[in-house]
Amino acid sequence: MMDPWNMPWMETAKNIEEDPIDGFNKDWMVVSETVAIDAPASVVWGILTDLENYNAWNPFCIRAESTLEMGAPVLMQLVSSTMPGQLQPNVEYVCEIDEPHLLSWGARWVEEFPYPARRDQIIDETGPNSCTYVSSDAFLGEHGGHVMIFCGPWVRRAFTDTARALKVRAEMLHSGCNG
Repeated sequence: MMDPWNMPWMETAKNIEEDPIDGFNKDWMVVSETVAIDAPASVVWGILTDLENYNAWNPFCIRAESTLEMGAPVLMQLVSSTMPGQLQPNVEYVCEIDEPHLLSWGARWVEEFPYPARRDQIIDETGPNSCTYVSSDAFLGEHGGHVMIFCGPWVRRAFTDTARALKVRAEMLHSGCNG
């Protein structure tokens, strides 16, 4: 089982003092609830990688486009938690893929938006027709603490809402229902 608090990439990540742009601090991280899903990991993986249909189930990221190749951009439209009724454009880049267990992308530091982050979506098989899903976001760099204070609670809620919606979607598709 993968532990969102102890991912392999964290072992080699530099700390904030060593790398003020992309440094990692475990205190500046949010993790969704872990949901148990009565569907195979392959079904969950299929939903996560079917970006074209995110609007059918994902309450947070309602649009996404990407080739999902390493380094490819993931163009997203996120429901704003701070501006009701608004969508926020977001671009992150695929940084790790381990089908059907891990899909990760992250925001890069750029001068006009110096808030790098890394999102890990973890699927752990618990049986031939069951798995768990959990998602985390590590807010990186010297501004990570500020992002954690101002955005951490709503990001965790958005990721938990997404995890719950993924469970419903996967179980529905696995049981043979369409939707």
